[in-house]
Amino acid sequence: MDYKKIVPCISLENPIEDALFFNDAGADEIAFFDSSCEREDIDKNIAIIKEITRQIDVPLIACGGVRRLEDIKKLLYAGASKVCMKSAPLIDIGIVREASERFGSERIIVTIDLTECDNPVEYGKSLKKNGAGELLLIHKDELNNYADVVKNIRREVGLPVMAQSYSDHAKDVSSLLKATEAEVISLYNINRHDIMEIKQQCKADGVLVNLFESRIVFDEFKLNGDGLIPVIVQHYKTDEVLMLAYMNKEAFEKTINTGRMTYYSRSRQELWTKGETSGHFQFVKSLTLDCDKDTILAKVSQIGAACHTGSPTCFFTNLVKKEYADTNPLKVFMEEYDIIRDRKNNPKEGSYTNYLFDKGIDKILKKVGEEATEIVIAAKNPDREEVKYEISDFLYHMMVLMVECGVSWEDVIKELADRR
Repeated sequence: MDYKKIVPCISLENPIEDALFFNDAGADEIAFFDSSCEREDIDKNIAIIKEITRQIDVPLIACGGVRRLEDIKKLLYAGASKVCMKSAPLIDIGIVREASERFGSERIIVTIDLTECDNPVEYGKSLKKNGAGELLLIHKDELNNYADVVKNIRREVGLPVMAQSYSDHAKDVSSLLKATEAEVISLYNINRHDIMEIKQQCKADGVLVNLFESRIVFDEFKLNGDGLIPVIVQHYKTDEVLMLAYMNKEAFEKTINTGRMTYYSRSRQELWTKGETSGHFQFVKSLTLDCDKDTILAKVSQIGAACHTGSPTCFFTNLVKKEYADTNPLKVFMEEYDIIRDRKNNPKEGSYTNYLFDKGIDKILKKVGEEATEIVIAAKNPDREEVKYEISDFLYHMMVLMVECGVSWEDVIKELADRR
């Protein structure tokens, strides 16, 4: 199903905070746009892009400062899903061809400034011929017939287009999507705005956008004696159980419409949206009904603490506990990584880990290479126990290398997930 996408451009003042907000507020993609970026500033922005893509779930578009193929590679390797360029193709359109051949046309967006380009249709066709996958059509809020121009370019060139809106009013965005027939609307220079509100307006106007829709209507749920259904709430990344609450039909429908968890308070006999007073919102990632249709499992992005006491979770009072070995693989890797990183930041005398860090990258690389060779030798024997031992040694040294290079498990896991 081809949804229209809403893509806010985040500010340069608070890019990470803005990206996190729009990630939870319903954006389909997010654009990091630095119009003043010079080539030498690319490396400065790389660190920001890495941190943004580490924390958000939606794709990030990197715009600004692209002059060479190497710049595109840096931005994509930093985690951007697409790169948008404007000036470089005007100087040498060959960069579009080279980038699309190397990275795929679906990752290459080219900007056409309609207030500067005399023949945008012909330029668009040339860009398509050279491998551009999408066009961003900007106008600096100067064209009265912008919607008609965009629609004509889209039809004549035959590429997906991203139209630009200087308004974040839901009705304006919805009207522009309909008038331009654009696949994407870029919200330029806006304040933090609830994208779900814009999408609801689009839906009301008959524009197909990506919204939550339940596959089973609330009337099919099995409710308790109070006419409510219990909701178990988990953090969507850690699977930590955060709280238990209840929904009636109105709370469920409001949750679906807004993307923010809304419950029914049994004590106050009223709806309450989690975080309305505290700011500790819960943004929906998924809702799942159990086999008996009498309990909902909600996976959420939790802002702040879930519990009114200030605890991250409401379940913090131990009643009975039996000691057991926690061998959750990801948890073990994360905890070991944190220990190694702590050694780097807080050296401990006599620590082998600190010995490696003190010797530097060449020593660490030498040990990684040696341990990899040991795995090969052990596997050729073969001896399962020896292989297990050598792999463990290798993973430890690899994590030392990861810390030294500033690569986290989140980075690696996200890269693997993207490949999947």
